Amino acid sequence: MAKPEIVFLCRECGGESLRWAGRCPHCGEWNTLEEYKPGPRRSSRRTSLKARGSSALPIPVTDVDLGAFERRPLKWDEVNRVLGGGVVPGSLLLLGGEPGIGKSTLLMHLAAQVAKTGSTVLYSSGEESTQQVSLRARRLGVAFPELLLLAETDLETIVDAIAQTKPALAVIDSIQTVQDPAVEGAPGSVVQVREAAGRLLRVAKDTGIPIVLVGHVTKEGAIAGPRLLEHMVDTVLYLEGDRGNDFRILRAQKNRFGSTDEIGIFAMGESGFHEVPDPSAHLLSDVGAVPGTAVVAAMEGSRPLLLEIQSLVSYTQFPMPRRSATGLDVNRVHMIVAVLEKRARLALAKMDVLVNVAGGVRVQETAADLGLALAIAGSLRDRSLPADTVCLGEVGLAGEVRRVSRLERRLQEAARRGFRHAIVPPGGAVPAWAVGIEGSEVKDVAQAVEVAFGPGLEAGG
Repeated sequence: MAKPEIVFLCRECGGESLRWAGRCPHCGEWNTLEEYKPGPRRSSRRTSLKARGSSALPIPVTDVDLGAFERRPLKWDEVNRVLGGGVVPGSLLLLGGEPGIGKSTLLMHLAAQVAKTGSTVLYSSGEESTQQVSLRARRLGVAFPELLLLAETDLETIVDAIAQTKPALAVIDSIQTVQDPAVEGAPGSVVQVREAAGRLLRVAKDTGIPIVLVGHVTKEGAIAGPRLLEHMVDTVLYLEGDRGNDFRILRAQKNRFGSTDEIGIFAMGESGFHEVPDPSAHLLSDVGAVPGTAVVAAMEGSRPLLLEIQSLVSYTQFPMPRRSATGLDVNRVHMIVAVLEKRARLALAKMDVLVNVAGGVRVQETAADLGLALAIAGSLRDRSLPADTVCLGEVGLAGEVRRVSRLERRLQEAARRGFRHAIVPPGGAVPAWAVGIEGSEVKDVAQAVEVAFGPGLEAGG
């Protein structure tokens, strides 16, 4: 049967359809089908294990030889932490982030670290010339002869360069600029991204060379191209941070070879990226006790971070008070405001509530609820928590303060940074005094407000 001249490709899942529809029949997303003309298929290349001489028979998992597939640790412990211990041979990684956040700079550092050991690294850029990439490498002080540069967008040329140089690491910047001449469509289109990523995936698995792809992001923060791209790769990394701040966070959204709970923390300056050995010290300010601020201990993977939650509560004459959150889930802020009004009798109905996590870090766990509640309460009545106080606890709809996981590890980090008092839930697995901190157990937010600021903070002031 002849192949249809025109098919419709979903930009989310990459599924093909013979006719256009408002909703993709494969993934169910709306208005994602795009028309394209399939080009002639290239001759099939056998890239299976059998074609390379390996046995196609199933073997016991304990008999698989892993000698050539050991992780390659990098010089940066923060990157190793995110990847699960290092780069796995033959893996395909995808790095995304907003424009100007530092993706190319970070990869140049990583490529140079491998090249510094004497191993060959191929850096292929489809957005810059070799002169421009070389200037950046020299500015960062990472220009090594083992770092090979290629300014190319043609997929076949890139694949041939990988085959000829046999690098220890290959970087493709970016996947949206790579074009397969045998496939219909402009660079960055759904079909081009799918075909290019698929071909590079086969190259990585066949040669054992780890390949890192740079991916552009959309206005919504998702990596541009079909969602299938994220399913094809082994690891999806996101570089986050505020471009007005030198703080950068590397986070794994997907990792077949490690945990997705760990993060890497960097500072970005004129000479590029630097590891932050003590993130808590970098994130906390030295301004002392300020009304509307509270320090919490949040867990990012296996590492506790001391973060400063800032709140500003002010009267508004508009009928709909504003609720804004940066670094926190705004729905969580709505809930905490409602609980404070109902359970602690704080008059917030006619108040704008603005909340921010200092340093550009995003808090994704509920252990920061108590700190958020006390920051809002303190801003409402212009009272400050003691500068050596840390807050830990999840707040429920009934106003109760619930226990949090890894309480001892969080309190140890607070004690290391000089905190001497903690407001914690009742019945914690580890009492605060066990790690050298005086603890105040509170059963609900009303008691927590009284312990933190004294009596008389209710609606009547």
